[in-house]
Amino acid sequence: MPSTAHPLRLYKKEKLCSEIAIAKVFNRADPATSSASAYPLVASWQLNTVRDVKCPRFLASIPKKRVRHAVDRVWLRRRVREAYRLHRDLIPADSPLDIAFVYVGKTLLPYSAIEKAMMRLLDRINRSLSPEE
Repeated sequence: MPSTAHPLRLYKKEKLCSEIAIAKVFNRADPATSSASAYPLVASWQLNTVRDVKCPRFLASIPKKRVRHAVDRVWLRRRVREAYRLHRDLIPADSPLDIAFVYVGKTLLPYSAIEKAMMRLLDRINRSLSPEE
């Protein structure tokens, strides 16, 4: 990031776009992949030491099966991204993590519920990264 960069901005390098990396994050057979649930979100993550950028990358998925209207899916995706943006400091900024957040709620929940779930998930991810004492 440039020295004049805004600390709360989401950059392109923080978005998980690679099909291979996304497939690895959702591969349940891989022992390196971990997951946790905090209603209405489920997170799957994996350390990706192959890539050169050393910052966490994420994606937000709102399944069409759960939320039928595109307007509502966009509404929820924006809220999930906003919750991550504001609370991403709960995980180390230099860890090469790939994280996928999946919305599993059946109804549209308020931002406060999404934010609480995001904070719990990021705390869980941080605890899984830190060595056990």
